[in-house]
Amino acid sequence: MTYTTKTFNLPALQGLSEKQIKVHLALYEGYVKNVNLIMETLTGYAAYGDKATDGDKLAITELRRRFGFEFDGMRMHEYYFEQFEGEKGGSMESALAKATAEKYGSSEKFLAHIREVAGTRGIGWVVVYKDIVADMIHTTFIADHEVPAEKKNYIDAFFANLNWAVIEKRFDEAK
Repeated sequence: MTYTTKTFNLPALQGLSEKQIKVHLALYEGYVKNVNLIMETLTGYAAYGDKATDGDKLAITELRRRFGFEFDGMRMHEYYFEQFEGEKGGSMESALAKATAEKYGSSEKFLAHIREVAGTRGIGWVVVYKDIVADMIHTTFIADHEVPAEKKNYIDAFFANLNWAVIEKRFDEAK
């Protein structure tokens, strides 16, 4: 399998510069390229079988570690861009809205919680996960996938541009 770079139909994003978006798109393209390169290289090592040297085994181990970084960067950017596509919107009646109101008391408190986590000292992304085993949501940091930006303005711009319907659909499809 070879991954291809997706294209996104992004409107003008309030508070996010064209330069910031271009930087993110370039990072995304690099992640896709490197995922494919690592998979191809690992396939080549597989041909060594039992004849792999200790150096080969070390290289394979490091490629597997790097794969996680590249793959996560690829997927994070796909989720990032797709939630800005289309009309802004969402539903206060969605399963996501109900789950967040149940955990945080209201949608407003949920958004305040994300802003709090995003504004704390740390690098990377803030992700809201749906834990299907425990049937709950968590807000966490994902490190090492960042572009420097002034946090508060960036967080405000991020929320101003979201298409919640995309996020609600993703939540509904998590099984």
